[in-house]
Amino acid sequence: MTAAPLTSLFRTSLPRPWLIQDVQVPLQPSQRRFLGMQRRKTPSRMVLSDKVARPPPARPPRRKQAGPFTGMNRTVANVREKAPATSTSSPRSLAATAAAATSKHESRRSTDPRDRSRGQNGGKKPFKALRMQQSLTTIGYGQRTQIRSRMQEMEHFDQFNLLPSIQEAVRSDALRGLADVKPTPIQRLAIPLLLGQVQDRRQSRQHAPGEVQEFLLAAETGSGKTLAYLLPVIDSLKRAEAEDAEIIAYNKRLADEKQRRIDTNYSGSGGFEPHPTTARPRVIVLVPSAELVGQVGAVVKALSHQVKFRTDLLSANVSAKAMERNLHSPGGIDVVVATPHLLASIAESEPNVLSRVSHLIIDEADSLFDRSFSPATTAILERARPSLRQLILCSATIPRRLDTYLASQFPKMQRITTPNLHAIPRRVQLGVIDVAKEPYRNNKNLACADAIWSIGKDTSNHESRGEGEGDEDSDVKRIMVFVNEREKTQEVASFLREKGIDALALHRDASEHRNADMLAMFTAAAPLKASAAAAASLPSSLTSASPPRGPGGRMLPNTKVIVATDLASRGIDTLGVRHVVLYDVPHTTIDFIHRLGRAGRMGRRGRGIVLVGKDDRRDVVAEVRESMYMGQALI
Repeated sequence: MTAAPLTSLFRTSLPRPWLIQDVQVPLQPSQRRFLGMQRRKTPSRMVLSDKVARPPPARPPRRKQAGPFTGMNRTVANVREKAPATSTSSPRSLAATAAAATSKHESRRSTDPRDRSRGQNGGKKPFKALRMQQSLTTIGYGQRTQIRSRMQEMEHFDQFNLLPSIQEAVRSDALRGLADVKPTPIQRLAIPLLLGQVQDRRQSRQHAPGEVQEFLLAAETGSGKTLAYLLPVIDSLKRAEAEDAEIIAYNKRLADEKQRRIDTNYSGSGGFEPHPTTARPRVIVLVPSAELVGQVGAVVKALSHQVKFRTDLLSANVSAKAMERNLHSPGGIDVVVATPHLLASIAESEPNVLSRVSHLIIDEADSLFDRSFSPATTAILERARPSLRQLILCSATIPRRLDTYLASQFPKMQRITTPNLHAIPRRVQLGVIDVAKEPYRNNKNLACADAIWSIGKDTSNHESRGEGEGDEDSDVKRIMVFVNEREKTQEVASFLREKGIDALALHRDASEHRNADMLAMFTAAAPLKASAAAAASLPSSLTSASPPRGPGGRMLPNTKVIVATDLASRGIDTLGVRHVVLYDVPHTTIDFIHRLGRAGRMGRRGRGIVLVGKDDRRDVVAEVRESMYMGQALI
């Protein structure tokens, strides 16, 4: 080995200790401490983007010529393939030395117990989803502090420039039953900007006339994102309706026709002239599932009672005749809540359906822009673009893939984030059960049943209403169990029923109506009484002649369990759920956020339990639990 290549190797490879050890270069004490700190720094696992709150900055052009400090920031040794030999017998080339050191380093990594899953099955990685977990940084604390200061400026809905009818609809219909009606953090940040009610130039940018306004609403689960985009959109809808010349002329003709019929004592049944918005809605809300169509549609219809606009729902839970009748109603249609595939198929046969869309909301954007929904979502966006005035994307998690897509396709998009984005609220506690230990012996079914029995007994003891009242009048505890595979739902539900637990399986193979009926009991905010649950009008497929009983006739009263996949973890407002059991360790921390987000919604307390087996990633669970305890984002 010659002196020149050795000097180059030492200069360019100082941050990589395995090359230095192979060449046997002595290190100074300060260098050893620095390298030790580098080894101890373990990256966190997350697929969420650190650039949610700001557009990507323009990168400076690369330096074409190497500067005097070029070699200081290299991560790979600048080793030539053939070093100039000074003698005829070279024991070993530098390239061979580096290759041997690399193989030695990889073999040393493979012995790490956290990476025991790597290298198995012929080099394949069984945890394929874990490859998405990259080391990212969260929103800076300085930026979080600025967001909190802006939130304090809006403490009541009366401070928003909303129509009086919308203000009344929020208090009487949308947030009925709440004693203290105050906007949530995402509502305080999003509603003024969507309305154009700007308090600070840093919060908004000026839009050119006719330019599509693009917004991204990123907030934690259960933070009220639905009202955050519905209220300003409906406000814009009603204001535009009052200034639309075509609608004004139609209303005048309609009033004249009604007066003429009154004056002539007309008693026929002839219809009126169709409304200009018949089969041409002005607001489209896209959601990924039929369950979310019903949930968002319920909020929209609650607002429509006071504000007076027409709504239609397009999903598998609605019959084809009802969808066609509502969409082509002579009275017109204003807001449509739909799934992308169904609306895209309707737009193929009726292109004019999207010809008047002024506001397009894409809820759960991280799902609607993935491989399964992206073609339909993009097709709807392109058809609606000529008349579009405002595009709103909404999600609780922003993966790096989505962040890159938005940066390339929507570079002018304004991003609205909350301080607790990508974090699970501290009011949700997380417990861990080691299934590999006694008494479960790697039996997750038994551990899951034992955890549910413990929850049911504890809540019954703490919330008993007193002597003389039977169990039939006590509150029903609603528990959700999440698995990774669809085939596992029925297996786990059957085992729980054998142990005396009233459990049902929720999955894609079941009918949409059955899934909607199952979720209806878990989305109710009011406490559910056992007598009311027994008398609920559920289909026969959801009920049995006798309650499930375990060995010896044991049964867990006043407890309802749903075993589901991620079908029930996205956007479902499960206000009645306080306990979540993660039967399988989620593949990514995005799944952690959405599954644990089913509990502790709207300021309520919740609890999650993770079942960790011998083949699960314990380090991932440990990092998530520590981040939740510290109140930090899961990245």
